[in-house]
Amino acid sequence: MANHKSAEKRNRQSKVRRARNRMNKTRMKNVILKVHSAIAADSEEQAREALKNAVSVIARTATKGTIHKRTASRNISRLTRRVNKMQAI
Repeated sequence: MANHKSAEKRNRQSKVRRARNRMNKTRMKNVILKVHSAIAADSEEQAREALKNAVSVIARTATKGTIHKRTASRNISRLTRRVNKMQAI
């Protein structure tokens, strides 16, 4: 338990940031799942649309500092490769 005024404020700030980060991460995971489910359904048009949305959300999550920019780049790259692989088949 925080005993000083500054420690109490830091605790409040941490709670707010944690909630914000969880919200952003959950949103990111959900859009990634939508891309994976579109790939599994073998719907290239839906997969492309979901990928476009996912790239935007992942990049925004990295910009807000919830995830590292290289993690975001890696996730975007892997999703793009999987969607592009659908076209080749």
